[in-house]
Amino acid sequence: MEFSIRSGSPEKQRSACVVVGVFEPRKLSVPAEVIDNAGRGYLGDLVRRGDMEGKLGSTLLLHNVPGTLADRVLLVGLGKEKEFREKEFRTAVATAVKTLNETGGFDGTLYLTELLVKKRDVAWRVRQATMVALEALYRFDKLKSKKDDVRRPLRKLTFCVERRNELTMAEDALAQGQAIAAGTTLMKDLANLPGNVCTPSYLADQARDMAGEHGMAVEVLERQDMEKLGMHTLLSVARGSHEPPKFIVLTYSGGKAGHKPIVLVGKGITFDTGGISLKPGPEMDEMKFDMSGAASVLGTMKAIAQMKLPLNVIAAIPSTENMPGGGATKPGDVITSMSGQTVEILNTDAEGRLILCDALTYVERFDPECVVDVATLTGACVIALGHVATGLLANNDTLARELLEAGQEAHDRAWQMPLWEDYQEQLQSNFADMANIGGRAAGTITAASFLSRFTKKYDWAHLDIAGTAYRSGKEKGSTGRPVPLLTHFLLARAAAAAKQ
Repeated sequence: MEFSIRSGSPEKQRSACVVVGVFEPRKLSVPAEVIDNAGRGYLGDLVRRGDMEGKLGSTLLLHNVPGTLADRVLLVGLGKEKEFREKEFRTAVATAVKTLNETGGFDGTLYLTELLVKKRDVAWRVRQATMVALEALYRFDKLKSKKDDVRRPLRKLTFCVERRNELTMAEDALAQGQAIAAGTTLMKDLANLPGNVCTPSYLADQARDMAGEHGMAVEVLERQDMEKLGMHTLLSVARGSHEPPKFIVLTYSGGKAGHKPIVLVGKGITFDTGGISLKPGPEMDEMKFDMSGAASVLGTMKAIAQMKLPLNVIAAIPSTENMPGGGATKPGDVITSMSGQTVEILNTDAEGRLILCDALTYVERFDPECVVDVATLTGACVIALGHVATGLLANNDTLARELLEAGQEAHDRAWQMPLWEDYQEQLQSNFADMANIGGRAAGTITAASFLSRFTKKYDWAHLDIAGTAYRSGKEKGSTGRPVPLLTHFLLARAAAAAKQ
């Protein structure tokens, strides 16, 4: 997809299609009014007759509109003007892009980016429009013998801004949006692959390829390396699988030498059967998405490398399958973690925290500025927050606020849950330092409480993406979340570092 930024009047644009908005009920947006004036009331007559009410997500494609140089004009419903916010803006852009693509539009010029969105500047609108457009056009048909039919797909989009002095800001935002979308696409592509393709070894190869492409450093620890380090909780999850586990460390050095790195830890269970505590059969295919944390971290690394952010960032990805087998870990087994703390395994399907706890201990060696782990960790998070908000827990409220604000900015929102010491009581064990589960009550919180025992030496936050990383049903597939949240968090960190 080719993108560009332009400033100019809509009726003078030589384009296959100019896109303008209509508010409900039957009110032309400012760019639509300009076209209406050039066409001597042509659009106004259509709207007054009820051909376009302005309902959010509705469209009306017009040919040979008087007074314009474009082949076509697409009217997009914006909903009520007083209610036009971030969600409505994103819906309007997605609707426009899908319509252009489905109706054979070769290129489109969008004046939706001129619309006012409360508390959001032109940079936000352009960045979001870029991300939304590429998300709307995303297809995963790599494994199909016959590709999905797409009628003359859209190849070029131009976003228009109202004033020429906004062009530079918009160009920068466009580049950021493209980078974030590239990272999101990488996450989707990895997560959508089946478990027989996307194995721990495959993830390691993807990290190596990214390192070569973007000048990063990469290290992949093998089973024997993990054994020497004492990563026995991670290895306990891998025991039932024939696929060798991998521990991937990808280092991006865009900041000043000696500055502490930000560490991202991604859960990389490439398929989760539950192990001996076997999951029910229905929808078990979706457990290929259990490496979404790893995929999101790799996607974020791609985005920041493409943006050349002046930060030092390290991605740590523990990766394995969780399978039943003769050598698999059993409920009741006691395992010693890399930290030296012992864990009684009461449920082998609570495996994510077992690979993460060794990773969280390993990253101490980097003396991190902060650590953020990302994991499809608990079904309890889906029950608590549904598929709208990512669960957020942290041992540092300032770090938590940064992530919450980044989620709001990216429209990839999170919600903070408590991490009080009271919840630690549920992890008590008669036979080890702790159990790996704390019962049904507060499952998301007790999982994070477990992880918090391994994060005493640095500021840490945990993102539970079990409800937001992928969709089920007819629209089954990866959402690309929380790549936007993570990249906006790092963008803000880079901006703050530049001011110091």
